[in-house]
Amino acid sequence: MQFDDDANLDTSEVQDVRGSRVPGGRATIGGGIAGLIALVLGLFFGVGPEQLGLSSDDSDPDASASSAAQVQQACRTGQDANIREDCRLVGVVNSAQDYWRQEFARRDGQYSGAQTVFFTDRVGTACGPATSAVGPFYCPVDRKVYLDLGFFNDLRTKFGSSGGPFAQAYVVAHEYGHHVQNLMGTLRRAQDGRQGAYSNAVRVELQADCYAGVWAHNATRTPDESGRPLITQLTDADIRDGLDAAAAVGDDRIQERYQGRVTPENWTHGSAQQRQQWFYTGYRTGDMAQCDTFR
Repeated sequence: MQFDDDANLDTSEVQDVRGSRVPGGRATIGGGIAGLIALVLGLFFGVGPEQLGLSSDDSDPDASASSAAQVQQACRTGQDANIREDCRLVGVVNSAQDYWRQEFARRDGQYSGAQTVFFTDRVGTACGPATSAVGPFYCPVDRKVYLDLGFFNDLRTKFGSSGGPFAQAYVVAHEYGHHVQNLMGTLRRAQDGRQGAYSNAVRVELQADCYAGVWAHNATRTPDESGRPLITQLTDADIRDGLDAAAAVGDDRIQERYQGRVTPENWTHGSAQQRQQWFYTGYRTGDMAQCDTFR
């Protein structure tokens, strides 16, 4: 994945609170079994920790207002995105939102942007406080994506993904798929409390995978405000990294790894094969109309 060296990054779309002290100790999720269960349930779930039962009553959405602002200082251009991980993620956020903004306009709709929050260990959200144990998530109440960058190391070491820059991009694009669902009124279909291979929870997750693929298809074609695409190159190897990441977080892979058996009745995200299939459907067609996982 290559960015235009001369492109400007819009850091206003990212809030960097890494290193900030966030109150709400009762929301801390311990290690071992509790942390593992939270991770398996929360990974890419698309809703905030309150819906996952991980919040406490002392949540403070503004607790992370003071920011270390690392990205604002370091991430100025596409050249920075080609060198630094956090700047690369800023670039992915910019590219994804450029695409969805233009796609909504093409469909005579209006896209309302969403910030991504970089945090360390724990963070306060409008959905309640959360720790990094829940994995990346989208809070529909404050319309923000929350991401502890340490997760990408877990993606390789705990989930067996090959990793790579586009594996990270897939994660971010998936969460922005949830934001698109929230704007379209689809996301709430996952919040009926049901699980299983044919549940709405799974269908919503697979659609977000498909939307991530749609963005990937269009990423090198979508101009930013300068009139040029921010991302200039995606290779077949990049897409393979994205597909590998999608498979690594399939319910069957996670269950097999951590409980030694596969129980489809408890699925919330879909199998490895399904997640790959729907990401590739979006990537192959570049058309969000092909992402109807509810049919």
